Amino acid sequence: MSQQPPQQQEVPGVEGELTPKADHGEQSYVGSGRLEGKIAVITGADSGIGKAVAIAYAREGADVVISYLNEDTDAEDTRHWVEKAGRRAVLIPGDLADPAHCRAVIAATVERFGRVDVLVSNAAFQMDRPTLEEVPDEEWDRTVATNMSAFFHLVKAALPHMQAGASIIGSSSVNSDSPSPSLLPYAATKAAIANMTASLAQLLAERGIRANSVAPGPVWTPLIPATMPEDKVAGFGEQVPMGRAAQPAELAPVYVLLASDEASYVSGARVAVTGGKPIL
Repeated sequence: MSQQPPQQQEVPGVEGELTPKADHGEQSYVGSGRLEGKIAVITGADSGIGKAVAIAYAREGADVVISYLNEDTDAEDTRHWVEKAGRRAVLIPGDLADPAHCRAVIAATVERFGRVDVLVSNAAFQMDRPTLEEVPDEEWDRTVATNMSAFFHLVKAALPHMQAGASIIGSSSVNSDSPSPSLLPYAATKAAIANMTASLAQLLAERGIRANSVAPGPVWTPLIPATMPEDKVAGFGEQVPMGRAAQPAELAPVYVLLASDEASYVSGARVAVTGGKPIL
């Protein structure tokens, strides 16, 4: 049985048009000071996984920089929840496909807070295309720039402002080793994120900086109706053993762990949150 009715949105998709509404932990996540005093940059934090992570981080004691494209209403709602938790929130709209904007996000963070303790590279673009010929060249370029190149530029800009104990987290995907053929560009970038994170873990260990990735399975976010046909939206998530898509709130605890000092020996990992579908 499908978990959501057929629906579609314009890219990039917004929370206000999502049916049913996604759960970001607004009413359920309870913090315990695990990120007290940390400064976190989260891309794609207006909705979906990024929003759930922002709420959880704030309730764990972190100040949050909310990077997003142009979904101002959604981003303001994220700000509301961060500030309600008693933490500071900074909103930075703009397109991470532009390397200069990636650098600007980090520069604004450093200007406001002086450092970066946690970088969550989560913003992503995808589009369902049944054949390779239907993938426009510019869509390939956009997917690579948004999902993969932005990760590189964000990390490169942040590293001079990260100290020992800092954490880098990339949002990979179950598609990184079990790619959906109709999501070829997206799947390729998600494999690259997993690979890049594994390299960063080795490059940065001597500096005391950890790097890990999270591999979500299907998650109910505005990206789904904005980038998939209605029939796939209606059945989204049914393919995993648990038979449903995750709510963003179900991803947040993993991101909290990887950002926390409790994960001091966890680096180079790719953590599956897939509803029972194994990753290699």
